[in-house]
Amino acid sequence: MKMTGGEIVVEYLVKEKVPYAVGIPGHGCLGLVDALFKAKDRISVIQVRQEMSAVHLADGYYRISGRPLAAFTSIGPGAINTAIGLATAYVDSTAVLALTGDTHVHMFGRGVLQEIERTHSANFPRVLEPVVKRYWQVVDVAQLPHIMQRAFSHMLCGRRGPVLIDLPMDVQADCADVKIPDPQEHKCATRVKPDPASVEQAARLLATAERPVILAGGGVISSQAWEELKVLAEFIGAAVVTTMMGKSCFPENHPLYGWHAGSKGTTVGNTLCSQADVLLAVGCRFADETASSYRHGVSFSIPPTKLIHADVDAAEIGKNYPIEVGLIGDAKIVLADLLNAIIQSGYKAGRKKGEYFREIQALRKKWLAAVGKLQEANRTPPTLSRALKELREELPEEAIVACSSGNSQAQILQEFPFTKPKTLLTTGGFSTMGWALPAAMGAKLAKPNAPVVVAIGDGDFMMTMQEMATAVQYDIPVVVFLVNNSGWISIRDLQMSAYGEERAYACDFEKKGKPYSPEFAKVAEAFGCHAEHVTKADQIRPAVRRALDSGKPAVVEVIVNRQHPYTGSPAVGWWDVPVPTYLKARRNEYEKAREEEAL
Repeated sequence: MKMTGGEIVVEYLVKEKVPYAVGIPGHGCLGLVDALFKAKDRISVIQVRQEMSAVHLADGYYRISGRPLAAFTSIGPGAINTAIGLATAYVDSTAVLALTGDTHVHMFGRGVLQEIERTHSANFPRVLEPVVKRYWQVVDVAQLPHIMQRAFSHMLCGRRGPVLIDLPMDVQADCADVKIPDPQEHKCATRVKPDPASVEQAARLLATAERPVILAGGGVISSQAWEELKVLAEFIGAAVVTTMMGKSCFPENHPLYGWHAGSKGTTVGNTLCSQADVLLAVGCRFADETASSYRHGVSFSIPPTKLIHADVDAAEIGKNYPIEVGLIGDAKIVLADLLNAIIQSGYKAGRKKGEYFREIQALRKKWLAAVGKLQEANRTPPTLSRALKELREELPEEAIVACSSGNSQAQILQEFPFTKPKTLLTTGGFSTMGWALPAAMGAKLAKPNAPVVVAIGDGDFMMTMQEMATAVQYDIPVVVFLVNNSGWISIRDLQMSAYGEERAYACDFEKKGKPYSPEFAKVAEAFGCHAEHVTKADQIRPAVRRALDSGKPAVVEVIVNRQHPYTGSPAVGWWDVPVPTYLKARRNEYEKAREEEAL
């Protein structure tokens, strides 16, 4: 069948049942957009207002649906705008297909409009090379059928990740007589199974452990292994601690749930993990925030704790800590195989009522009591903790909550419970501001019947607030829960803890010495959103309910307390933030006081 390059791309997307292509047209992708026009009854185009948002939206859609979308752009600045979104997806191991326009093949190296060519002709893909799992620069239209199927295989096999197909303008327009591959003939549907001998060795360690802990990361979410995790934990009486990317994979009202370890973790999570005799880490990287910057004994004590590390990516195993057993495999298969091996060993379940179980309950109770004090603080404007408490109480358990970075993300991690899997969307290792709003729109498209709420600060919101136009244009009714404290307050808090309260600088949004903020509710109304502005704790739940009931994109702006230390929550772990030597003693005193306050 004779088709243009653009038509080949679009026909393969249709065969893969991709419902949306998200992006902005430009002269560098005219051939692709024309092919999308011809197929508009089979694949829809969503026009975002910035190319970064196209990738973020596709990222959010994948995290909920498990199906990748295509994010398309023109050549040059539009293509480079995808870098932040692709880096976020790459670090968090999520699948996005990026399609970028480029210079005509026959004019490579001439300095065509928006070409990058001083060190190498048509050199744009090298910009994104570190943040995609694989890229292809197509120089002949006949290559495209093979490249398209390979791109989907790379995205979805093993450790997930974004990929890039760079499409020169003439390749999009040129024709070839080709056959579009059948995606089903190229699927790598098999899950990676761990080595049986290693599984038996790990099972023996878990069966004899007195203080077992399971550290569950994003790999548990991506492989949908939450049921296997729950069954194994209950069978051996292990505490379950989740990373930021793993949060929501285990019901957080469960008596074995130990919340989180790390610099933004919890006292219960850090205590359980640092005192574990056997730690089973599944689908996690041991990033510095989870590991309290690897300070021994704060979050982990490896060794003497014996580490069983399971991951689909062999490169992660043993990278940051020595292992007792390494298991290369998909989280769902690993957890099921471990349970079967433990049962076959003759191990008898029933540790729930033992001393270790009682200790887990005591640690949970102590942490939740500390959180309760933060949440019940009766201040006007309300604290962020109180605002998030009101939001949680108004939302059903199946609601999806998206957050990006800063104090709102940290406090959702520490204080905001989830009981259903895949109901939290957040950025992990790249901690990308501006991610949550477009990602939430992707989540809503993937699961239209679930309430979707974006919990972010004002600085985060202003990174991509223009996407309210996209939400209104396409009737994507996400609710932005905007906690406004007029500044980059999480960084201001960090400056205070590291350098002293008097040296907080360049983080407050001020005009003539007073806090400055746009009137976000009025801005949202101008876009066509439902919008409200609240300043008191008892106003929050009714405002959220009205926003959800409106059936429209909505913004609930909540003015929250910006007076330190009521701006955030205690950092109970350790984070290696270098400071001058003469400030270290003062910083240690500050952190000790904050930890005592938390306890």
